Amino acid sequence: MTATTEDQACQAEVTAFLADPATYGTGLAAVERIDTHAAIVFLAGDTVYKIKRAVRFPFLDFSTLDRRKAVCEREVAVNRLTAPELYLGTVPITREADGTLALGGQGVPVEWAVHMRRFDETKTLDKLTATGGLDNHLIDELAERVADLHARAPVAHPADAAGEVARVARENCAELAGHPDLFAADAVADLLERTDDALARLTPLIRSRAAAGQVRRCHGDLHLGNVALIDGAPVIFDAIEFDETLATIDILYDLAFLIMDLWQRGLRAPANRVFNRWLTERRDPDDLDGLALLPLFLSMRAAIRAKVAAPRAAHLTGAARREAEEEARTMFEVARGFLDPPPARLVAIGGLSGSGKTTVAYAVAPHIGPAPGAVVVRSDIMRKVLFDTSETERLPDEAYAPAVGARVYAEIEAWAARALAAGHGAILDAVHSKPAERDAARAVGTAAGVAFDGLWLQANPETMMRRVTDRTGDASDATAEIVKRQLAYETGPIDWTIVDAGGGREDAIARARQALAIDLSIPSN
Repeated sequence: MTATTEDQACQAEVTAFLADPATYGTGLAAVERIDTHAAIVFLAGDTVYKIKRAVRFPFLDFSTLDRRKAVCEREVAVNRLTAPELYLGTVPITREADGTLALGGQGVPVEWAVHMRRFDETKTLDKLTATGGLDNHLIDELAERVADLHARAPVAHPADAAGEVARVARENCAELAGHPDLFAADAVADLLERTDDALARLTPLIRSRAAAGQVRRCHGDLHLGNVALIDGAPVIFDAIEFDETLATIDILYDLAFLIMDLWQRGLRAPANRVFNRWLTERRDPDDLDGLALLPLFLSMRAAIRAKVAAPRAAHLTGAARREAEEEARTMFEVARGFLDPPPARLVAIGGLSGSGKTTVAYAVAPHIGPAPGAVVVRSDIMRKVLFDTSETERLPDEAYAPAVGARVYAEIEAWAARALAAGHGAILDAVHSKPAERDAARAVGTAAGVAFDGLWLQANPETMMRRVTDRTGDASDATAEIVKRQLAYETGPIDWTIVDAGGGREDAIARARQALAIDLSIPSN
């Protein structure tokens, strides 16, 4: 829906003004314009001006000048939490006494703009995916920034957190039903039925997480297009400013948009890595219980993408319209798929230090259990958590006493059990040199009633010692001397599948996938 004809005519004049290089002084050859369903952005040299469209949709209302001013001011305020260097303030476009328009003039404001520092728009993460620019370091740093955002975000106390989730989820389905040319009625009804089933089952968990302070004033629109690589680091921007309820959400729902965006692009490993890194940064075992919400939250995020693409397509023509319609249909099917997740599964990976356990764990994790794959519960990280140190801080010898080791194993098994109880997948990454440790890992799977697989990685001593010596910036404190000591362990009979991990990285991963019967030609939901 649009605003009044008068508002539209005035905004057309404003957009022509902002698109004119002369508006910004001398030396500017051209102004680039970017259109979205709710905003128009003008890239002028090293600066950016963004105005809100004079539109009204069921999920936002920018139909009056006062509303547009308010949301511009709110946009600056909420985004300074993550990107203070980008958001410079709000600026009025004014009608001067002679009838001309001015940027920040003395006349009567006829429109308002968000003023931003320009960054390289080719460096948003959605664009970097096309060039393979999402390496592990960037993904880890992104997850750390998201975890920091969630730690600092103000806690909210909604009157009915579960009711708000249900309202958004059902509103998604209602809006999708309004586009029968794109989404078949029976398919929308199926999505609504699955959504209602999930809501009925998960309402107590939604409420308990809200009571525990996990509902906060978050970003609300945390997808790859709203993260930019600036000065070599990921910067999160463009948080929701037009509706506080859409951004006052469970932190897992906030994270779910980023996970969904990666997952549906086929970037399963980065999706799993950002998920695991976020869990590791937070160090909060209560997050594991919340994983039961992920299928619903991921589905809702995909449905939002579908319902936004549908009206956008109506304003386009030709190839652009067909592309938007295809996006809408694809995201709709993704939304349905998330609500039909594969079963939970437990994998334990053992082997001496340097055998490649963590490398294999993260390679197979995206294929274990529901999206975005297994929680990797690593003994090296758990030990640092128990001693309340950073991952890369070396622990003293007493941190490796037998009693401490027993506690570490008990903790990783407990974390895995909680993930499995939430219907998720888990991977136990630890040496597991003792038969009792291997039996305990299997018992976790048995107690949860899920499929269990144990892998034992082997490599020659020289390879393992070289690997631990070359390792940097990692949670493991293992050295070549420790590997020598481990070689003397009495492991007893190994009743797990033995995997030769002494060759290259890809060979070890391929062998592990084969042992776990992972078929890469069949994507998981």
